[in-house]
Amino acid sequence: MKRVFVAGAHTDVGKTFVACGLVQAALAAGVSVEALKPVASGFDPDDWIDSDPGRLLRALGLPLTHEALEGITPWRFTAPLAPPMAARLEQRDLSLPAIADYCAARAAQSCADFFVIEGVGGLMSPIAEAATGLDLMGALKFPVVLVGGSYLGSISHTLTALETARAHGLTVAGVVVSQSRDPEAPAFLETLCEVQAFARDAPVFGAPLDDLTDWPPRLYEAL
Repeated sequence: MKRVFVAGAHTDVGKTFVACGLVQAALAAGVSVEALKPVASGFDPDDWIDSDPGRLLRALGLPLTHEALEGITPWRFTAPLAPPMAARLEQRDLSLPAIADYCAARAAQSCADFFVIEGVGGLMSPIAEAATGLDLMGALKFPVVLVGGSYLGSISHTLTALETARAHGLTVAGVVVSQSRDPEAPAFLETLCEVQAFARDAPVFGAPLDDLTDWPPRLYEAL
């Protein structure tokens, strides 16, 4: 089984876009896939079709039902805050061991050929009480696909996240630079080339806006 953890160098850089691209590439290759986004905040239970879990379910070809939602994202919080902050508002517990054990058990029990986990926010965003996304990644030890943007400052964010992951003993299987929707953002191809120049042995892929035709199959094959 191939396993991968899709992490962000920052928030709103396209983690779900990349996770969906990998899912679709694997399915197109005839491979069975299972995916999780174990924790989500800013979640509207009355309008979640276009949420991150909803988009992952559609990529998997699964029905948009409450049962399917519960299976892909068991920890959901309404406030658009870091998950532990949102959990406190709802007076709910959110612990790293619970999340890590759940993810590990699901991966161990899965019969799928490809297992994808998507994190929240950036690499060091809090995901549970006294724990960041990096802590979850360290507990699971899945190879990492790191997603960065192409906004002004994104090169530093991406390379810092890359070195942080490596310093914690994680295998970075690929880096994806997603194109910014901001018309004032630096040139996408130049940003991509700058990241490639400093990424050393990590393969770097460019993800143009809304384009899932080229890079997902190449990224999937690189894992």
